[in-house]
Amino acid sequence: MARENDATAADRPGTPTADGILEAAARELAPGAGDNPLVARIAAGEAPREVFAALALEQHQIIAADRRSFRHLAHRADGDPPVAAFFGALADGESLALDALQGLADACGLDADAVRDHEPRAGCQAYPSYVARLALGAEPADVVIAVTANFAAWGGYCATVAHALRTRYGFPDTACAFFDFFAGPAAELDGLARDAVRHGLATSRVTPRLAHRYGRLLQAYELMFWAALAE
Repeated sequence: MARENDATAADRPGTPTADGILEAAARELAPGAGDNPLVARIAAGEAPREVFAALALEQHQIIAADRRSFRHLAHRADGDPPVAAFFGALADGESLALDALQGLADACGLDADAVRDHEPRAGCQAYPSYVARLALGAEPADVVIAVTANFAAWGGYCATVAHALRTRYGFPDTACAFFDFFAGPAAELDGLARDAVRHGLATSRVTPRLAHRYGRLLQAYELMFWAALAE
Protein backbone atom coordinates (compact mmCIF):
# COMPACT_ATOMS: atom_id res chain seq x y z
CA MET A 1 0.00 0.00 0.00
CA ALA A 2 2.86 2.40 0.81
CA ARG A 3 4.30 1.94 -2.66
CA GLU A 4 0.92 2.65 -4.24
CA ASN A 5 0.51 5.78 -2.13
CA ASP A 6 3.98 6.96 -3.10
CA ALA A 7 3.30 6.35 -6.77
CA THR A 8 0.08 8.34 -6.52
CA ALA A 9 1.88 11.18 -4.76
CA ALA A 10 4.51 11.21 -7.50
CA ASP A 11 1.77 12.05 -9.98
CA ARG A 12 0.93 15.24 -8.08
CA PRO A 13 3.29 18.08 -9.05
CA GLY A 14 5.25 19.47 -6.13
CA THR A 15 4.53 16.53 -3.83
CA PRO A 16 7.75 15.07 -2.37
CA THR A 17 8.37 11.36 -2.81
CA ALA A 18 10.71 9.03 -0.96
CA ASP A 19 12.82 8.43 -4.06
CA GLY A 20 13.03 12.15 -4.79
CA ILE A 21 14.00 13.06 -1.24
CA LEU A 22 16.69 10.37 -0.99
CA GLU A 23 18.13 11.16 -4.41
CA ALA A 24 18.21 14.88 -3.70
CA ALA A 25 19.94 14.36 -0.36
CA ALA A 26 22.60 12.11 -1.87
CA ARG A 27 23.20 14.56 -4.71
CA GLU A 28 23.18 17.79 -2.72
CA LEU A 29 25.20 16.49 0.22
CA ALA A 30 27.84 14.65 -1.83
CA PRO A 31 31.39 15.76 -1.01
CA GLY A 32 33.50 17.40 -3.67
CA ALA A 33 36.22 15.54 -5.54
CA GLY A 34 38.96 17.34 -3.63
CA ASP A 35 37.40 17.22 -0.17
CA ASN A 36 39.20 14.07 0.97
CA PRO A 37 42.95 14.34 0.32
CA LEU A 38 43.78 11.16 2.27
CA VAL A 39 41.66 8.90 0.09
CA ALA A 40 43.29 10.49 -2.96
CA ARG A 41 46.71 9.70 -1.50
CA ILE A 42 45.65 6.13 -0.77
CA ALA A 43 44.39 5.74 -4.32
CA ALA A 44 47.80 6.86 -5.59
CA GLY A 45 49.65 4.58 -3.18
CA GLU A 46 51.22 7.59 -1.45
CA ALA A 47 49.72 7.21 2.04
CA PRO A 48 51.84 5.40 4.68
CA ARG A 49 50.76 1.87 5.53
CA GLU A 50 50.40 2.93 9.16
CA VAL A 51 47.21 4.77 8.23
CA PHE A 52 45.41 1.45 7.73
CA ALA A 53 46.28 0.26 11.23
CA ALA A 54 44.97 3.55 12.62
CA LEU A 55 41.79 3.17 10.57
CA ALA A 56 41.21 -0.36 11.87
CA LEU A 57 41.68 0.74 15.48
CA GLU A 58 39.35 3.71 15.14
CA GLN A 59 36.71 1.70 13.30
CA HIS A 60 36.54 -0.85 16.10
CA GLN A 61 35.21 1.88 18.37
CA ILE A 62 33.09 3.57 15.70
CA ILE A 63 31.29 0.37 14.75
CA ALA A 64 30.50 -0.51 18.35
CA ALA A 65 29.11 2.99 18.97
CA ASP A 66 27.08 3.14 15.75
CA ARG A 67 25.59 -0.28 16.40
CA ARG A 68 24.28 0.90 19.76
CA SER A 69 22.93 4.08 18.17
CA PHE A 70 21.13 2.21 15.40
CA ARG A 71 19.60 -0.20 17.91
CA HIS A 72 18.36 2.76 19.93
CA LEU A 73 16.86 4.36 16.81
CA ALA A 74 15.13 1.06 15.99
CA HIS A 75 13.72 1.00 19.53
CA ARG A 76 12.51 4.60 19.28
CA ALA A 77 10.81 3.77 15.98
CA ASP A 78 9.10 0.71 17.39
CA GLY A 79 5.68 2.14 16.46
CA ASP A 80 6.82 2.76 12.87
CA PRO A 81 7.81 -0.71 11.57
CA PRO A 82 9.42 0.37 8.26
CA VAL A 83 11.67 2.84 10.06
CA ALA A 84 12.54 0.34 12.79
CA ALA A 85 13.34 -2.27 10.13
CA PHE A 86 15.83 0.07 8.47
CA PHE A 87 17.75 0.73 11.66
CA GLY A 88 17.57 -2.90 12.71
CA ALA A 89 19.21 -3.83 9.41
CA LEU A 90 21.89 -1.18 9.97
CA ALA A 91 22.66 -2.57 13.42
CA ASP A 92 22.96 -6.09 12.01
CA GLY A 93 25.22 -4.75 9.27
CA GLU A 94 27.55 -3.20 11.83
CA SER A 95 28.04 -6.64 13.38
CA LEU A 96 28.98 -8.03 9.98
CA ALA A 97 31.33 -5.11 9.38
CA LEU A 98 33.05 -5.71 12.71
CA ASP A 99 33.71 -9.32 11.73
CA ALA A 100 35.08 -8.21 8.35
CA LEU A 101 37.34 -5.65 10.05
CA GLN A 102 39.32 -8.43 11.69
CA GLY A 103 41.05 -9.22 8.41
CA LEU A 104 42.46 -5.70 8.21
CA ALA A 105 43.51 -5.78 11.85
CA ASP A 106 45.34 -9.07 11.29
CA ALA A 107 47.08 -7.76 8.18
CA CYS A 108 48.24 -4.72 10.15
CA GLY A 109 49.58 -6.87 13.00
CA LEU A 110 47.03 -5.67 15.54
CA ASP A 111 46.18 -8.04 18.36
CA ALA A 112 43.40 -7.85 20.94
CA ASP A 113 45.58 -5.87 23.32
CA ALA A 114 46.27 -3.22 20.69
CA VAL A 115 42.57 -2.86 19.97
CA ARG A 116 41.66 -2.68 23.66
CA ASP A 117 44.39 -0.20 24.61
CA HIS A 118 44.01 2.14 21.65
CA GLU A 119 43.37 5.75 22.64
CA PRO A 120 40.92 7.15 20.05
CA ARG A 121 41.44 10.37 18.13
CA ALA A 122 38.80 13.01 18.76
CA GLY A 123 38.51 13.84 15.09
CA CYS A 124 37.84 10.22 14.21
CA GLN A 125 35.23 9.75 16.90
CA ALA A 126 33.23 12.91 16.20
CA TYR A 127 31.13 11.04 13.63
CA PRO A 128 29.77 8.31 15.97
CA SER A 129 29.29 10.91 18.69
CA TYR A 130 26.99 12.86 16.39
CA VAL A 131 25.16 9.68 15.35
CA ALA A 132 24.55 9.04 19.05
CA ARG A 133 23.17 12.57 19.43
CA LEU A 134 20.78 11.93 16.54
CA ALA A 135 19.79 8.62 18.07
CA LEU A 136 18.78 10.39 21.26
CA GLY A 137 16.75 13.26 19.88
CA ALA A 138 16.24 13.41 16.13
CA GLU A 139 13.17 12.12 14.31
CA PRO A 140 14.22 8.63 13.15
CA ALA A 141 12.73 9.08 9.66
CA ASP A 142 14.90 12.17 9.16
CA VAL A 143 17.96 10.21 10.28
CA VAL A 144 17.19 7.62 7.60
CA ILE A 145 17.64 10.31 4.95
CA ALA A 146 20.81 11.71 6.53
CA VAL A 147 22.64 8.42 6.98
CA THR A 148 21.59 7.13 3.55
CA ALA A 149 23.15 10.18 1.91
CA ASN A 150 26.31 9.71 3.96
CA PHE A 151 26.55 6.01 3.14
CA ALA A 152 26.68 6.89 -0.55
CA ALA A 153 29.87 8.89 0.05
CA TRP A 154 31.32 6.36 2.50
CA GLY A 155 30.70 3.52 0.05
CA GLY A 156 32.59 5.38 -2.66
CA TYR A 157 35.55 5.94 -0.38
CA CYS A 158 35.56 2.27 0.61
CA ALA A 159 35.56 1.17 -3.03
CA THR A 160 38.58 3.38 -3.71
CA VAL A 161 40.46 2.13 -0.64
CA ALA A 162 39.70 -1.53 -1.38
CA HIS A 163 41.08 -1.20 -4.89
CA ALA A 164 44.20 0.58 -3.68
CA LEU A 165 44.85 -1.95 -0.92
CA ARG A 166 45.04 -4.68 -3.54
CA THR A 167 46.78 -2.86 -6.38
CA ARG A 168 49.01 -0.35 -4.57
CA TYR A 169 49.76 -1.96 -1.22
CA GLY A 170 49.50 -5.69 -1.88
CA PHE A 171 47.04 -6.48 0.91
CA PRO A 172 45.23 -9.84 0.72
CA ASP A 173 41.49 -10.09 0.06
CA THR A 174 40.81 -10.77 3.74
CA ALA A 175 42.23 -7.35 4.60
CA CYS A 176 39.94 -5.72 2.04
CA ALA A 177 36.75 -7.44 3.23
CA PHE A 178 35.70 -4.54 5.46
CA PHE A 179 35.88 -2.06 2.59
CA ASP A 180 34.32 -4.53 0.15
CA PHE A 181 31.36 -4.87 2.51
CA PHE A 182 30.52 -1.17 2.35
CA ALA A 183 31.48 -0.72 -1.29
CA GLY A 184 29.20 -3.47 -2.57
CA PRO A 185 25.61 -3.05 -3.80
CA ALA A 186 23.05 -2.47 -1.04
CA ALA A 187 19.77 -2.99 -2.89
CA GLU A 188 18.00 -4.43 0.16
CA LEU A 189 19.06 -1.57 2.40
CA ASP A 190 18.12 0.96 -0.28
CA GLY A 191 14.66 -0.60 -0.41
CA LEU A 192 14.32 -0.41 3.36
CA ALA A 193 15.33 3.26 3.24
CA ARG A 194 12.67 4.04 0.63
CA ASP A 195 10.02 2.21 2.66
CA ALA A 196 11.05 4.06 5.80
CA VAL A 197 10.90 7.48 4.14
CA ARG A 198 7.56 6.64 2.49
CA HIS A 199 6.21 5.79 5.92
CA GLY A 200 7.68 9.00 7.32
CA LEU A 201 5.98 11.03 4.61
CA ALA A 202 2.68 9.24 5.14
CA THR A 203 2.80 9.98 8.88
CA SER A 204 4.13 13.54 8.47
CA ARG A 205 7.37 12.68 10.26
CA VAL A 206 9.81 13.79 7.59
CA THR A 207 11.28 17.29 7.63
CA PRO A 208 13.69 17.54 4.67
CA ARG A 209 15.28 20.71 6.05
CA LEU A 210 16.32 18.94 9.24
CA ALA A 211 17.30 15.76 7.41
CA HIS A 212 19.64 17.79 5.21
CA ARG A 213 21.09 19.53 8.24
CA TYR A 214 21.82 16.17 9.86
CA GLY A 215 23.26 14.85 6.62
CA ARG A 216 25.45 17.90 6.09
CA LEU A 217 26.95 17.50 9.54
CA LEU A 218 27.44 13.76 9.08
CA GLN A 219 29.35 14.45 5.88
CA ALA A 220 31.50 17.04 7.68
CA TYR A 221 32.28 14.60 10.48
CA GLU A 222 33.03 11.92 7.88
CA LEU A 223 35.66 14.18 6.33
CA MET A 224 36.96 14.99 9.81
CA PHE A 225 37.50 11.26 10.34
CA TRP A 226 39.74 11.00 7.29
CA ALA A 227 41.57 14.22 8.12
CA ALA A 228 42.32 12.98 11.64
CA LEU A 229 43.70 9.74 10.23
CA ALA A 230 46.06 11.73 8.03
CA GLU A 231 47.57 13.62 10.98
